[in-house]
Amino acid sequence: MEILEAYDLTGSLRDAGELAGCSHHTVGRYVAARAAGALVPGARPVRASVVDPYRGKIEELVERSRGKIRADVVHDKLVAMGYPGAARTTRRAVARAKAAYGAGRRRVFRPWVPEPGMWAQYDFGQGPRVGGSGTVLFCLWLAWSRFRVVLPLLDRAAPTVFAAVDVALRRAGGVPTYLLTDNEKTVTVEHVAGVAVRNPAAVAFGRHYGLTVATCLPADPQTKGGSEATVRIAKADLVPTEANLRAGYGSFAELEAACELFCAQVNDRPHRATRRPPAQMLAEERARLHPLPLRPFTVLLGAARRVGSTTALVSFEGGQYSVPHPLAGQVVRVRRHGEQVVITHLGAGGPVEVARHRATTAGSPALDETHFPPVPAGPAARTPRPRSAGEAEFCALGDGARLWLVEAAAAGTSRMRVKMAEAVTLAGLHGSGTVDRALGAAATAGRFSEGDLAAILTHQATAAPGGTSRAGEGHTLAQGTAGWNALGTGQARR
Repeated sequence: MEILEAYDLTGSLRDAGELAGCSHHTVGRYVAARAAGALVPGARPVRASVVDPYRGKIEELVERSRGKIRADVVHDKLVAMGYPGAARTTRRAVARAKAAYGAGRRRVFRPWVPEPGMWAQYDFGQGPRVGGSGTVLFCLWLAWSRFRVVLPLLDRAAPTVFAAVDVALRRAGGVPTYLLTDNEKTVTVEHVAGVAVRNPAAVAFGRHYGLTVATCLPADPQTKGGSEATVRIAKADLVPTEANLRAGYGSFAELEAACELFCAQVNDRPHRATRRPPAQMLAEERARLHPLPLRPFTVLLGAARRVGSTTALVSFEGGQYSVPHPLAGQVVRVRRHGEQVVITHLGAGGPVEVARHRATTAGSPALDETHFPPVPAGPAARTPRPRSAGEAEFCALGDGARLWLVEAAAAGTSRMRVKMAEAVTLAGLHGSGTVDRALGAAATAGRFSEGDLAAILTHQATAAPGGTSRAGEGHTLAQGTAGWNALGTGQARR
Protein backbone atom coordinates (compact mmCIF):
# COMPACT_ATOMS: atom_id res chain seq x y z
CA MET A 1 0.00 0.00 0.00
CA GLU A 2 2.92 2.37 0.64
CA ILE A 3 4.32 1.59 -2.81
CA LEU A 4 1.02 2.31 -4.54
CA GLU A 5 0.51 5.44 -2.43
CA ALA A 6 3.97 6.74 -3.45
CA TYR A 7 3.19 6.08 -7.11
CA ASP A 8 -0.15 7.86 -6.89
CA LEU A 9 1.64 10.82 -5.31
CA THR A 10 4.54 11.13 -7.78
CA GLY A 11 3.25 9.43 -10.91
CA SER A 12 6.78 8.14 -11.56
CA LEU A 13 8.05 4.61 -11.06
CA ARG A 14 11.57 5.73 -10.12
CA ASP A 15 10.41 8.49 -7.74
CA ALA A 16 7.94 6.11 -6.09
CA GLY A 17 10.72 3.53 -5.70
CA GLU A 18 12.95 6.11 -3.97
CA LEU A 19 10.14 7.10 -1.59
CA ALA A 20 9.16 3.50 -0.79
CA GLY A 21 12.74 2.23 -0.61
CA CYS A 22 12.48 -0.39 -3.33
CA SER A 23 13.30 -0.93 -7.00
CA HIS A 24 11.29 0.83 -9.68
CA HIS A 25 10.70 -2.62 -11.21
CA THR A 26 8.85 -3.63 -8.04
CA VAL A 27 6.75 -0.48 -8.26
CA GLY A 28 5.91 -1.28 -11.86
CA ARG A 29 4.88 -4.86 -11.01
CA TYR A 30 2.48 -3.75 -8.26
CA VAL A 31 1.02 -0.97 -10.41
CA ALA A 32 0.41 -3.40 -13.24
CA ALA A 33 -1.20 -5.94 -10.86
CA ARG A 34 -3.56 -3.29 -9.52
CA ALA A 35 -4.50 -2.24 -13.00
CA ALA A 36 -5.30 -5.90 -13.87
CA GLY A 37 -7.52 -6.25 -10.78
CA ALA A 38 -5.32 -8.91 -9.11
CA LEU A 39 -6.31 -9.50 -5.48
CA VAL A 40 -2.88 -10.73 -4.48
CA PRO A 41 -0.29 -8.86 -6.47
CA GLY A 42 2.86 -10.81 -7.01
CA ALA A 43 1.33 -14.20 -6.10
CA ARG A 44 3.51 -17.05 -7.16
CA PRO A 45 2.10 -19.81 -9.39
CA VAL A 46 1.60 -23.22 -7.79
CA ARG A 47 4.52 -25.48 -8.58
CA ALA A 48 4.16 -29.06 -9.62
CA SER A 49 4.48 -31.61 -6.81
CA VAL A 50 5.96 -35.09 -6.84
CA VAL A 51 2.61 -36.47 -5.62
CA ASP A 52 0.56 -35.01 -8.52
CA PRO A 53 0.74 -38.15 -10.70
CA TYR A 54 -0.63 -40.19 -7.77
CA ARG A 55 -3.52 -37.96 -6.65
CA GLY A 56 -6.03 -40.04 -8.56
CA LYS A 57 -4.91 -43.17 -6.70
CA ILE A 58 -5.10 -41.32 -3.37
CA GLU A 59 -8.64 -40.19 -4.08
CA GLU A 60 -9.57 -43.75 -5.05
CA LEU A 61 -8.22 -45.16 -1.79
CA VAL A 62 -10.00 -42.48 0.26
CA GLU A 63 -13.25 -43.21 -1.59
CA ARG A 64 -12.98 -46.98 -1.06
CA SER A 65 -12.32 -46.57 2.67
CA ARG A 66 -15.05 -43.93 3.07
CA GLY A 67 -12.48 -41.45 4.27
CA LYS A 68 -11.06 -43.67 7.03
CA ILE A 69 -7.78 -44.91 5.54
CA ARG A 70 -4.58 -43.82 7.29
CA ALA A 71 -1.91 -41.79 5.53
CA ASP A 72 0.85 -44.32 6.33
CA VAL A 73 -1.15 -47.07 4.62
CA VAL A 74 -1.56 -44.88 1.54
CA HIS A 75 2.15 -44.10 1.56
CA ASP A 76 3.09 -47.81 1.60
CA LYS A 77 0.81 -48.49 -1.36
CA LEU A 78 2.24 -45.54 -3.32
CA VAL A 79 5.84 -46.61 -2.64
CA ALA A 80 5.02 -50.04 -4.06
CA MET A 81 3.87 -48.23 -7.20
CA GLY A 82 7.18 -46.33 -7.50
CA TYR A 83 6.31 -43.16 -5.61
CA PRO A 84 9.57 -41.30 -4.77
CA GLY A 85 8.13 -38.70 -2.39
CA ALA A 86 8.38 -38.43 1.38
CA ALA A 87 5.76 -39.54 3.88
CA ARG A 88 5.15 -35.92 4.90
CA THR A 89 4.05 -35.04 1.38
CA THR A 90 1.75 -38.05 1.35
CA ARG A 91 0.12 -37.03 4.63
CA ARG A 92 -0.66 -33.57 3.27
CA ALA A 93 -2.14 -35.00 0.07
CA VAL A 94 -4.26 -37.51 1.99
CA ALA A 95 -5.50 -34.77 4.34
CA ARG A 96 -6.63 -32.66 1.37
CA ALA A 97 -8.31 -35.68 -0.22
CA LYS A 98 -10.17 -36.53 3.01
CA ALA A 99 -11.31 -32.92 3.39
CA ALA A 100 -12.67 -32.93 -0.17
CA TYR A 101 -14.35 -36.31 0.42
CA GLY A 102 -16.08 -35.15 3.60
CA ALA A 103 -17.16 -31.77 2.24
CA GLY A 104 -19.93 -33.29 0.16
CA ARG A 105 -20.86 -36.03 2.63
CA ARG A 106 -20.99 -34.13 5.89
CA ARG A 107 -24.09 -34.88 7.92
CA VAL A 108 -26.05 -31.68 8.58
CA PHE A 109 -28.73 -31.69 11.26
CA ARG A 110 -31.88 -29.68 11.24
CA PRO A 111 -32.23 -27.79 14.55
CA TRP A 112 -34.62 -29.59 16.86
CA VAL A 113 -37.06 -27.31 18.67
CA PRO A 114 -38.59 -29.47 21.45
CA GLU A 115 -42.09 -28.95 22.75
CA PRO A 116 -42.67 -28.67 26.52
CA GLY A 117 -43.75 -31.92 28.12
CA MET A 118 -43.19 -33.96 24.95
CA TRP A 119 -39.79 -35.70 25.14
CA ALA A 120 -37.54 -37.29 27.76
CA GLN A 121 -34.38 -39.29 27.06
CA TYR A 122 -32.27 -41.61 29.18
CA ASP A 123 -28.95 -43.35 28.72
CA PHE A 124 -26.25 -45.10 30.75
CA GLY A 125 -22.60 -44.44 31.51
CA GLN A 126 -19.96 -46.51 33.25
CA GLY A 127 -19.72 -45.30 36.83
CA PRO A 128 -16.92 -45.56 39.41
CA ARG A 129 -16.08 -48.74 41.28
CA VAL A 130 -17.34 -48.84 44.86
CA GLY A 131 -16.07 -51.54 47.18
CA GLY A 132 -14.63 -53.51 44.27
CA SER A 133 -17.96 -53.59 42.40
CA GLY A 134 -18.77 -51.69 39.24
CA THR A 135 -21.62 -49.18 39.06
CA VAL A 136 -23.77 -47.66 36.32
CA LEU A 137 -24.79 -44.00 36.01
CA PHE A 138 -28.42 -43.69 34.87
CA CYS A 139 -28.96 -40.27 33.22
CA LEU A 140 -32.42 -38.92 32.31
CA TRP A 141 -32.87 -35.60 30.45
CA LEU A 142 -36.01 -33.59 29.74
CA ALA A 143 -35.62 -32.08 26.27
CA TRP A 144 -37.38 -28.73 26.72
CA SER A 145 -36.28 -27.67 30.19
CA ARG A 146 -32.88 -29.48 30.03
CA PHE A 147 -33.61 -30.85 33.52
CA ARG A 148 -31.23 -33.71 34.41
CA VAL A 149 -31.46 -36.60 36.85
CA VAL A 150 -28.46 -38.85 37.53
CA LEU A 151 -28.87 -42.00 39.63
CA PRO A 152 -26.26 -44.67 40.46
CA LEU A 153 -27.24 -48.28 39.74
CA LEU A 154 -25.63 -51.66 40.33
CA ASP A 155 -26.89 -53.30 37.11
CA ARG A 156 -28.91 -52.60 33.95
CA ALA A 157 -31.59 -55.24 34.41
CA ALA A 158 -35.14 -54.30 33.46
CA PRO A 159 -36.50 -54.01 37.05
CA THR A 160 -33.57 -51.80 38.07
CA VAL A 161 -33.89 -49.56 35.01
CA PHE A 162 -37.67 -49.16 35.30
CA ALA A 163 -37.35 -48.36 38.99
CA ALA A 164 -34.75 -45.68 38.14
CA VAL A 165 -37.08 -44.20 35.49
CA ASP A 166 -39.86 -44.03 38.09
CA VAL A 167 -37.61 -42.21 40.57
CA ALA A 168 -36.42 -39.79 37.88
CA LEU A 169 -39.97 -39.00 36.73
CA ARG A 170 -41.05 -38.39 40.30
CA ARG A 171 -38.18 -35.96 40.75
CA ALA A 172 -39.26 -34.21 37.56
CA GLY A 173 -42.82 -34.08 38.84
CA GLY A 174 -44.63 -35.59 35.85
CA VAL A 175 -44.63 -37.93 32.86
CA PRO A 176 -43.78 -36.80 29.29
CA THR A 177 -45.42 -38.12 26.15
CA TYR A 178 -42.38 -39.95 24.75
CA LEU A 179 -39.41 -41.66 26.41
CA LEU A 180 -36.45 -42.14 24.08
CA THR A 181 -33.64 -44.62 24.76
CA ASP A 182 -31.25 -47.13 23.18
CA ASN A 183 -32.20 -50.49 21.64
CA GLU A 184 -31.29 -52.62 24.65
CA LYS A 185 -32.90 -55.98 25.30
CA THR A 186 -34.91 -54.42 28.11
CA VAL A 187 -36.70 -52.27 25.50
CA THR A 188 -36.18 -53.85 22.04
CA VAL A 189 -36.20 -57.60 21.55
CA GLU A 190 -35.10 -57.59 17.90
CA HIS A 191 -35.34 -55.73 14.59
CA VAL A 192 -37.47 -57.07 11.74
CA ALA A 193 -36.93 -55.32 8.39
CA GLY A 194 -35.43 -52.40 10.30
CA VAL A 195 -38.45 -52.09 12.58
CA ALA A 196 -37.83 -52.41 16.35
CA VAL A 197 -39.87 -55.08 18.12
CA ARG A 198 -40.71 -53.88 21.63
CA ASN A 199 -40.13 -55.90 24.76
CA PRO A 200 -43.54 -56.72 26.30
CA ALA A 201 -42.26 -55.56 29.69
CA ALA A 202 -41.38 -52.14 28.23
CA VAL A 203 -44.83 -51.92 26.65
CA ALA A 204 -46.48 -52.72 30.00
CA PHE A 205 -44.26 -50.17 31.71
CA GLY A 206 -45.23 -47.44 29.23
CA ARG A 207 -48.91 -48.33 29.54
CA HIS A 208 -48.71 -48.01 33.33
CA TYR A 209 -47.34 -44.46 33.10
CA GLY A 210 -49.21 -43.38 29.98
CA LEU A 211 -46.10 -42.75 27.87
CA THR A 212 -44.71 -44.16 24.62
CA VAL A 213 -41.29 -45.82 24.82
CA ALA A 214 -39.33 -45.00 21.64
CA THR A 215 -35.85 -46.03 20.55
CA CYS A 216 -33.23 -44.23 18.50
CA LEU A 217 -31.59 -45.56 15.35
CA PRO A 218 -29.02 -48.31 16.05
CA ALA A 219 -25.42 -47.07 16.35
CA ASP A 220 -26.55 -43.47 15.94
CA PRO A 221 -25.92 -41.46 19.12
CA GLN A 222 -26.80 -38.19 17.35
CA THR A 223 -30.51 -39.01 17.58
CA LYS A 224 -30.38 -38.66 21.38
CA GLY A 225 -27.65 -36.10 21.85
CA GLY A 226 -29.18 -34.62 25.01
CA SER A 227 -28.82 -37.77 27.08
CA GLU A 228 -25.41 -38.46 25.52
CA ALA A 229 -24.22 -35.04 26.67
CA THR A 230 -25.68 -35.65 30.13
CA VAL A 231 -23.73 -38.91 30.39
CA ARG A 232 -20.52 -37.23 29.25
CA ILE A 233 -20.86 -34.38 31.76
CA ALA A 234 -21.84 -36.72 34.61
CA LYS A 235 -18.88 -39.04 34.01
CA ALA A 236 -16.47 -36.10 33.83
CA ASP A 237 -17.64 -34.89 37.24
CA LEU A 238 -18.52 -38.07 39.16
CA VAL A 239 -15.98 -40.66 38.00
CA PRO A 240 -12.60 -40.16 39.74
CA THR A 241 -9.94 -39.25 37.17
CA GLU A 242 -6.71 -37.29 37.04
CA ALA A 243 -8.62 -34.42 35.43
CA ASN A 244 -11.06 -33.80 38.29
CA LEU A 245 -8.85 -35.12 41.15
CA ARG A 246 -11.93 -36.62 42.81
CA ALA A 247 -11.23 -39.19 45.52
CA GLY A 248 -12.80 -42.64 45.44
CA TYR A 249 -16.09 -43.49 47.12
CA GLY A 250 -16.09 -45.44 50.35
CA SER A 251 -19.69 -46.59 50.03
CA PHE A 252 -22.62 -46.58 47.65
CA ALA A 253 -24.32 -43.95 49.83
CA GLU A 254 -21.43 -41.54 49.16
CA LEU A 255 -21.91 -42.01 45.41
CA GLU A 256 -25.65 -41.34 45.77
CA ALA A 257 -24.93 -38.14 47.69
CA ALA A 258 -22.44 -37.03 45.02
CA CYS A 259 -25.03 -37.63 42.28
CA GLU A 260 -27.63 -35.57 44.14
CA LEU A 261 -25.14 -32.72 44.56
CA PHE A 262 -24.24 -32.89 40.87
CA CYS A 263 -27.91 -32.69 39.84
CA ALA A 264 -28.48 -29.71 42.12
CA GLN A 265 -25.51 -27.89 40.58
CA VAL A 266 -26.35 -28.46 36.90
CA ASN A 267 -30.07 -27.77 37.36
CA ASP A 268 -29.60 -24.53 39.29
CA ARG A 269 -27.15 -22.83 36.93
CA PRO A 270 -28.16 -21.26 33.59
CA HIS A 271 -28.01 -23.59 30.61
CA ARG A 272 -25.85 -22.54 27.67
CA ALA A 273 -28.66 -22.87 25.11
CA THR A 274 -31.58 -21.35 27.03
CA ARG A 275 -29.68 -18.94 29.32
CA ARG A 276 -32.06 -20.05 32.10
CA PRO A 277 -31.65 -22.58 34.94
CA PRO A 278 -33.30 -25.94 34.10
CA ALA A 279 -35.00 -26.01 37.52
CA GLN A 280 -36.73 -22.72 36.69
CA MET A 281 -37.87 -23.98 33.28
CA LEU A 282 -39.05 -27.27 34.81
CA ALA A 283 -41.57 -25.32 36.89
CA GLU A 284 -43.12 -24.15 33.61
CA GLU A 285 -42.87 -27.54 31.89
CA ARG A 286 -44.68 -29.35 34.70
CA ALA A 287 -47.91 -27.78 33.49
CA ARG A 288 -47.52 -29.85 30.28
CA LEU A 289 -46.44 -33.12 31.95
CA HIS A 290 -48.94 -35.87 32.67
CA PRO A 291 -49.69 -36.80 36.31
CA LEU A 292 -47.75 -39.67 37.84
CA PRO A 293 -49.58 -42.81 38.93
CA LEU A 294 -49.92 -43.16 42.68
CA ARG A 295 -48.21 -46.56 42.76
CA PRO A 296 -44.99 -47.31 40.87
CA PHE A 297 -44.73 -50.08 38.31
CA THR A 298 -44.09 -53.01 40.64
CA VAL A 299 -44.72 -56.00 38.37
CA LEU A 300 -41.02 -56.52 37.62
CA LEU A 301 -39.72 -55.64 41.08
CA GLY A 302 -40.38 -59.11 42.44
CA ALA A 303 -42.59 -60.78 45.00
CA ALA A 304 -44.00 -58.86 47.94
CA ARG A 305 -42.60 -59.87 51.32
CA ARG A 306 -43.19 -58.42 54.79
CA VAL A 307 -40.11 -57.73 56.92
CA GLY A 308 -40.07 -59.27 60.36
CA SER A 309 -41.02 -56.86 63.13
CA THR A 310 -38.13 -57.88 65.42
CA THR A 311 -35.57 -59.60 63.17
CA ALA A 312 -35.39 -57.30 60.07
CA LEU A 313 -35.31 -60.39 57.83
CA VAL A 314 -37.33 -61.44 54.79
CA SER A 315 -37.83 -64.97 53.49
CA PHE A 316 -37.41 -65.71 49.79
CA GLU A 317 -37.05 -69.08 48.04
CA GLY A 318 -36.23 -70.83 51.31
CA GLY A 319 -33.52 -68.42 52.45
CA GLN A 320 -33.54 -65.44 54.76
CA TYR A 321 -32.05 -62.04 53.91
CA SER A 322 -31.48 -58.96 56.05
CA VAL A 323 -32.80 -55.46 55.31
CA PRO A 324 -32.15 -52.15 57.12
CA HIS A 325 -33.81 -52.32 60.54
CA PRO A 326 -35.93 -49.13 60.02
CA LEU A 327 -37.96 -51.19 57.51
CA ALA A 328 -39.04 -53.71 60.17
CA GLY A 329 -42.71 -54.59 59.71
CA GLN A 330 -42.98 -53.00 56.24
CA VAL A 331 -43.56 -54.61 52.83
CA VAL A 332 -40.67 -54.90 50.35
CA ARG A 333 -40.22 -56.45 46.90
CA VAL A 334 -37.75 -59.33 46.45
CA ARG A 335 -36.49 -60.69 43.13
CA ARG A 336 -33.74 -62.98 41.88
CA HIS A 337 -31.05 -61.50 39.60
CA GLY A 338 -28.57 -64.20 38.62
CA GLU A 339 -26.80 -65.33 41.77
CA GLN A 340 -28.02 -62.32 43.72
CA VAL A 341 -31.23 -61.45 45.55
CA VAL A 342 -32.33 -57.82 45.20
CA ILE A 343 -34.68 -56.22 47.74
CA THR A 344 -36.55 -53.02 46.82
CA HIS A 345 -38.68 -50.77 49.00
CA LEU A 346 -41.45 -48.58 47.60
CA GLY A 347 -41.12 -45.24 49.36
CA ALA A 348 -42.58 -41.80 48.79
CA GLY A 349 -39.89 -41.01 46.22
CA GLY A 350 -40.36 -44.23 44.24
CA PRO A 351 -38.71 -47.67 44.30
CA VAL A 352 -35.36 -47.73 46.08
CA GLU A 353 -33.03 -50.71 46.27
CA VAL A 354 -32.28 -51.27 49.95
CA ALA A 355 -30.34 -54.55 49.97
CA ARG A 356 -28.54 -56.95 47.65
CA HIS A 357 -27.31 -60.35 48.85
CA ARG A 358 -25.79 -63.44 47.34
CA ALA A 359 -28.39 -66.19 47.14
CA THR A 360 -28.30 -68.49 50.17
CA THR A 361 -30.01 -71.65 51.39
CA ALA A 362 -32.27 -72.49 54.31
CA GLY A 363 -30.58 -72.31 57.69
CA SER A 364 -27.83 -69.92 56.53
CA PRO A 365 -29.29 -66.42 56.55
CA ALA A 366 -27.51 -63.73 54.52
CA LEU A 367 -26.77 -60.88 56.92
CA ASP A 368 -25.30 -57.41 56.51
CA GLU A 369 -24.03 -55.95 59.77
CA THR A 370 -24.90 -52.43 58.65
CA HIS A 371 -28.59 -53.41 58.58
CA PHE A 372 -28.77 -53.88 62.35
CA PRO A 373 -28.41 -51.41 65.25
CA PRO A 374 -25.31 -51.59 67.50
CA VAL A 375 -25.36 -54.51 69.92
CA PRO A 376 -23.38 -55.15 73.15
CA ALA A 377 -19.99 -56.82 72.88
CA GLY A 378 -21.42 -60.17 74.00
CA PRO A 379 -23.84 -61.93 76.36
CA ALA A 380 -21.48 -61.44 79.32
CA ALA A 381 -20.93 -57.73 78.74
CA ARG A 382 -22.21 -55.48 81.51
CA THR A 383 -22.56 -51.71 81.59
CA PRO A 384 -22.54 -50.04 85.04
CA ARG A 385 -25.92 -48.48 85.86
CA PRO A 386 -25.77 -46.65 89.23
CA ARG A 387 -28.73 -47.21 91.54
CA SER A 388 -27.58 -45.30 94.63
CA ALA A 389 -25.95 -41.97 95.37
CA GLY A 390 -22.62 -43.61 96.26
CA GLU A 391 -22.54 -45.64 93.05
CA ALA A 392 -23.42 -42.55 91.01
CA GLU A 393 -20.60 -40.54 92.61
CA PHE A 394 -18.10 -43.31 91.89
CA CYS A 395 -19.16 -43.80 88.25
CA ALA A 396 -19.10 -40.05 87.73
CA LEU A 397 -15.32 -40.10 88.20
CA GLY A 398 -14.87 -41.28 84.61
CA ASP A 399 -14.27 -44.24 82.33
CA GLY A 400 -11.45 -45.53 84.53
CA ALA A 401 -13.81 -45.84 87.50
CA ARG A 402 -16.40 -47.73 85.45
CA LEU A 403 -13.70 -50.04 84.10
CA TRP A 404 -12.46 -50.69 87.66
CA LEU A 405 -16.00 -51.53 88.74
CA VAL A 406 -16.47 -54.07 85.94
CA GLU A 407 -13.05 -55.69 86.33
CA ALA A 408 -13.19 -55.78 90.13
CA ALA A 409 -16.60 -57.44 90.05
CA ALA A 410 -15.36 -60.02 87.54
CA ALA A 411 -12.36 -60.77 89.81
CA GLY A 412 -14.59 -61.31 92.86
CA THR A 413 -13.14 -58.41 94.85
CA SER A 414 -14.39 -58.13 98.41
CA ARG A 415 -15.54 -54.93 100.15
CA MET A 416 -16.06 -53.15 96.82
CA ARG A 417 -18.41 -50.52 98.23
CA VAL A 418 -15.84 -49.51 100.86
CA LYS A 419 -13.13 -49.19 98.25
CA MET A 420 -15.43 -47.19 96.00
CA ALA A 421 -16.21 -44.78 98.86
CA GLU A 422 -12.49 -44.47 99.55
CA ALA A 423 -11.90 -43.58 95.87
CA VAL A 424 -14.56 -40.86 96.06
CA THR A 425 -12.86 -39.46 99.19
CA LEU A 426 -9.43 -39.49 97.50
CA ALA A 427 -10.97 -37.70 94.50
CA GLY A 428 -11.80 -34.78 96.79
CA LEU A 429 -8.11 -34.54 97.73
CA HIS A 430 -6.31 -35.34 94.45
CA GLY A 431 -8.96 -34.45 91.86
CA SER A 432 -11.38 -36.62 89.89
CA GLY A 433 -9.12 -36.91 86.83
CA THR A 434 -6.13 -38.15 88.83
CA VAL A 435 -8.15 -40.75 90.73
CA ASP A 436 -9.95 -41.87 87.56
CA ARG A 437 -6.59 -42.42 85.86
CA ALA A 438 -5.34 -44.40 88.86
CA LEU A 439 -8.48 -46.56 88.87
CA GLY A 440 -7.99 -47.29 85.19
CA ALA A 441 -4.38 -48.33 85.85
CA ALA A 442 -5.50 -50.54 88.73
CA ALA A 443 -8.16 -52.21 86.56
CA THR A 444 -5.62 -52.87 83.82
CA ALA A 445 -3.05 -54.32 86.24
CA GLY A 446 -5.64 -56.28 88.24
CA ARG A 447 -4.82 -54.58 91.55
CA PHE A 448 -7.97 -54.53 93.68
CA SER A 449 -6.49 -55.08 97.20
CA GLU A 450 -6.49 -52.69 100.15
CA GLY A 451 -4.08 -49.79 99.67
CA ASP A 452 -3.49 -50.48 95.96
CA LEU A 453 -5.25 -47.30 94.87
CA ALA A 454 -3.31 -45.15 97.33
CA ALA A 455 -0.03 -46.77 96.20
CA ILE A 456 -0.80 -46.05 92.56
CA LEU A 457 -1.66 -42.44 93.37
CA THR A 458 1.62 -42.05 95.26
CA HIS A 459 3.55 -43.57 92.37
CA GLN A 460 1.88 -41.28 89.84
CA ALA A 461 2.66 -38.25 91.97
CA THR A 462 6.37 -39.11 92.33
CA ALA A 463 7.02 -40.62 88.91
CA ALA A 464 9.22 -38.88 86.36
CA PRO A 465 7.45 -36.41 84.01
CA GLY A 466 7.99 -38.80 81.12
CA GLY A 467 6.02 -41.47 82.94
CA THR A 468 8.96 -43.94 83.09
CA SER A 469 10.92 -44.82 86.26
CA ARG A 470 14.61 -45.68 85.97
CA ALA A 471 16.79 -47.34 88.60
CA GLY A 472 19.88 -45.40 89.75
CA GLU A 473 23.46 -46.62 89.56
CA GLY A 474 23.44 -47.34 93.30
CA HIS A 475 20.54 -49.76 93.03
CA THR A 476 21.66 -52.13 90.31
CA LEU A 477 22.45 -55.86 90.45
CA ALA A 478 25.06 -55.66 87.69
CA GLN A 479 28.58 -56.78 88.74
CA GLY A 480 30.26 -53.77 87.13
CA THR A 481 33.55 -53.65 85.22
CA ALA A 482 36.04 -53.11 88.08
CA GLY A 483 37.29 -56.69 87.77
CA TRP A 484 38.52 -56.02 84.27
CA ASN A 485 40.93 -53.29 85.35
CA ALA A 486 43.61 -55.84 86.50
CA LEU A 487 43.46 -57.72 83.24
CA GLY A 488 46.95 -57.88 81.68
CA THR A 489 48.82 -56.74 84.84
CA GLY A 490 49.35 -60.21 86.33
CA GLN A 491 47.06 -59.36 89.24
CA ALA A 492 43.86 -60.82 87.87
CA ARG A 493 41.62 -62.45 90.44
CA ARG A 494 41.30 -66.14 90.64
